[in-house]
Amino acid sequence: MVVHAFRYDTGQPVAITIEAGRIAALSPSTERPASWIAPAFFDPQINGCLGIAFNSPELRPDQVRTVVNECKKHGIGGLCPTLLTGSFEALQHGFSTLRLTVDADDELSRRLPGYHLEGPYLSHEDGPRGAHPNEHVRDPNWDEFRRWQDAADGRIRMVTVAPERAGAIAFIEKLTRANIVAAIGHTAATGEQIGAAVEAGAKTSTHLGNGAHAVLPRHPNYIWDQLADDRLWASVISDGFHLPPAVVKSIVRAKGIERTLITCDASSLAGLPPGKYREWGADLEVLENGKVVLAGTPYLAGSSHFTDRCVANMIRFADVNLKDAVDMASLRPQQLLGLPMTKLEVGQPADLMLFDWRPGGELIVKNLMA
Repeated sequence: MVVHAFRYDTGQPVAITIEAGRIAALSPSTERPASWIAPAFFDPQINGCLGIAFNSPELRPDQVRTVVNECKKHGIGGLCPTLLTGSFEALQHGFSTLRLTVDADDELSRRLPGYHLEGPYLSHEDGPRGAHPNEHVRDPNWDEFRRWQDAADGRIRMVTVAPERAGAIAFIEKLTRANIVAAIGHTAATGEQIGAAVEAGAKTSTHLGNGAHAVLPRHPNYIWDQLADDRLWASVISDGFHLPPAVVKSIVRAKGIERTLITCDASSLAGLPPGKYREWGADLEVLENGKVVLAGTPYLAGSSHFTDRCVANMIRFADVNLKDAVDMASLRPQQLLGLPMTKLEVGQPADLMLFDWRPGGELIVKNLMA
């Protein structure tokens, strides 16, 4: 198969020969392509969609496939299923179900190379805790985590933890020694505690600027401390609701495109029509514009958009080009997690997406190949 498209990184028309699922040849195209081509997105934080949550105590393998198939429609070729704060049993079930699913399906095993545990070792405080249920938030426990990692068959590759929790620094050290990415998030830590976490091996900040108090001291505060530490990467939810454009731009300017990741942080309500829903023991509402809120309030309660929307917004908000925005949503997450980075090069897997795009407009995924 030969595909003609504009390269996302140079804008030049290219003919890509795909054989046996890999890029066999690249050459200049003599045609006027109708679409663009780029590596598929890799999102490090997908909680579910279409009413399905990865940490549901009733999660089934067919539901995992449903989430992956929906994500593919938005150019997401790979992702980290993200399990949120919950009971030991619920998380154990989620990881066990993921293991059974990928063991039985080679394609899903490739598309789900690692999992993200976001909690339960997070702040108890309102604001930093976000929508995580307070009754299940607790201090880090390495033995408990190892039981989840065993259930996941060793596929937990990232854990979000609040450094101020009792035992958190020692826990981060153990994650680092086990080659698991420790992420700082949902935290009310002091600057000293954040510094200690980074010294212990923490590598990134989970959705920096969110999971925070509504009102903070001008300085110091835990957002500035994470933003200023050049050793930390940062993920950003650029869906247009979680952060104002000026904040997105500031984070990218501080971290650089080399240390900024795009995540949509899709919740179980992603992809559902506007309306009221019952999730996480709360009444939630998807508004007409796609914003998810606690019903009857302006307070955010998750994300309903996918990575394609976030990439288009990143271009507008941070004044970056198409290549940089796509790389922040594909190569950078893979690099952080130590995964093979999909590139437009001969011999690489043909995990590519075709899409329509014009500067200033939306990114419309047309097809995902692999």
